Amino acid sequence: MPQLTNSEPHVAVLNFPFGTHAAPVRTIINRLAMACPNTLFSFFNIAQSNNSLFSSQQTQPNIQPYNVPDGVPDGYVFAGKPQEDIELFMKAAQENLKKGVEVAVAESGRKLSCLVTDAFFWFGKEMAMEYGVPWLTFFASGASALSSHIYTDLLREKFGVEGIVGREDETLNFIPGMSDIRILDLPEGIISGNLDSIFSRMLHRMGQVLPVAAAVMINSFEEVDPVITNDLKSKLKRFLPVGPLSLSAPPPPAAVDDSYGCLAWLDKQKPATVAYIGFGSVAIPPPNELLALAEALEATRVPFVWSLRDKSKVHLPNGFIERANGIVVPWAPQPQVLAHSAVGVFFSHCGFGSVQESISGGVPMIGRPFFGDHKVNARMIEVVWQIGVIVKGGIFTKNGIMSCLDLVLAQEKGKQMRENLKALKELAHAAVGPQGSSTRNFKALLDLISSKTSA
Repeated sequence: MPQLTNSEPHVAVLNFPFGTHAAPVRTIINRLAMACPNTLFSFFNIAQSNNSLFSSQQTQPNIQPYNVPDGVPDGYVFAGKPQEDIELFMKAAQENLKKGVEVAVAESGRKLSCLVTDAFFWFGKEMAMEYGVPWLTFFASGASALSSHIYTDLLREKFGVEGIVGREDETLNFIPGMSDIRILDLPEGIISGNLDSIFSRMLHRMGQVLPVAAAVMINSFEEVDPVITNDLKSKLKRFLPVGPLSLSAPPPPAAVDDSYGCLAWLDKQKPATVAYIGFGSVAIPPPNELLALAEALEATRVPFVWSLRDKSKVHLPNGFIERANGIVVPWAPQPQVLAHSAVGVFFSHCGFGSVQESISGGVPMIGRPFFGDHKVNARMIEVVWQIGVIVKGGIFTKNGIMSCLDLVLAQEKGKQMRENLKALKELAHAAVGPQGSSTRNFKALLDLISSKTSA
């Protein structure tokens, strides 16, 4: 075995491989790797996620991907329970990731100098202490969701955990910046849902240990949530919003995959008239809602780009694609679509990455939240920032969608949303500019990564 050295930094990056957690981490690490060419970044993830992340994008030579087991035992038959794959992964994650780090240290001959983990990995605190290195985390949602996890114990003390029936509309006016957020907007696992599930316990422990991390990063910018940002700065050692990543670390034009011709199709449309429909990689509306959405698009004749996996097309009305005033594609370059002048509204699940891309593009949203942080993000969109509308009852109906389209594209309220977005978009672009808050926070992150001393 080679003699271990401290001469060059070695950063281990531990990823949560579900949803869209790993992609923004990879974007941040790529940027750090460019700025720190002598630092080795060992990037741990399950094979399926790594293959997706590293197949299409150019990788810095000092990023080394490592595959870790997904935690599914040989011969295991999935029972179809919610979060089954996540629970299997998390049960084995601490041991599997630690083994991976030991392999990377042995292969590289470099001692670990820093540990970067997804915020979900509460055990990062213990691992970093064991290695005697700083622990930095990435939280995959926004400041409001992060605040709700940091304050979980207070929320449970205040509202109890026996159920929220009859109290759904009570607000969190005792938490800075959260006075418009209601109990019913909180992510599951804080005061409602199965609080004893592996996932809920993971989130609870995360909220308890993040204040000891050397830094917590998010894909956002300080100015979009100033009150919550200032409060989190008082609760965490370093709170570093470094986004929107679609603006601070955009891919080179040659790297944008538009193999289905979305951008060329948009070039032929009138400004701010097109609906873009994209629900991310995890949230898919049920068949009856997909049907309602298709019927509303057909009835209104609003031009559209709909990113929909091929297997879901079976739920569309017969002949819809031929009759429709738009295109249905299995994949779209979302940040570039939302930045296109022809797009006037975005149908979204309210995942935080999508919210940031919508703000960066200045496009109002029609939200249909599903789970996790979606509801708190939706509340921020509709009530706090006033840059979109949430579908009535939280589900798609033909009439509800037609009403939302009319509101956003034709009514005075839609015009006001675009004005609010214009202001936020300017703040977002300023944040990633030379003197901006996200640029300053990224430099602070660079300093932490480069430091040889534990923070």
